[in-house]
Amino acid sequence: MSQNRLEQLLQFLKDDPNDAFTLYAIATELRATDPQQAMEYYEKLLAEHERYVGTYYHAASLYAELGQNEQAEQTYKKGMLISRQEGNMHAFAELQQAYNKFAGLDYEDE
Repeated sequence: MSQNRLEQLLQFLKDDPNDAFTLYAIATELRATDPQQAMEYYEKLLAEHERYVGTYYHAASLYAELGQNEQAEQTYKKGMLISRQEGNMHAFAELQQAYNKFAGLDYEDE
């Protein structure tokens, strides 16, 4: 992680605290060095920008890495639902593949 890049992103966030892309970029920067703090940014995205489809894959994966399997499963499933509603079948397919690997199951719409 580049500290300078993280500092720039944090300044962007200060300038526009509701920018989903900046929140996502900060979470991505922090993931390798501070997964807990990265999760805080992912959770903010999930709560405040639920239609930002790219969040679900990474947040669910990080939940799984942190041993929060129930939260990971819920996040994968919600991400599949949202991506389908948004017509983003590429994201849906990626989430479905990751979920199947995680859970060892096939996802079925309820």
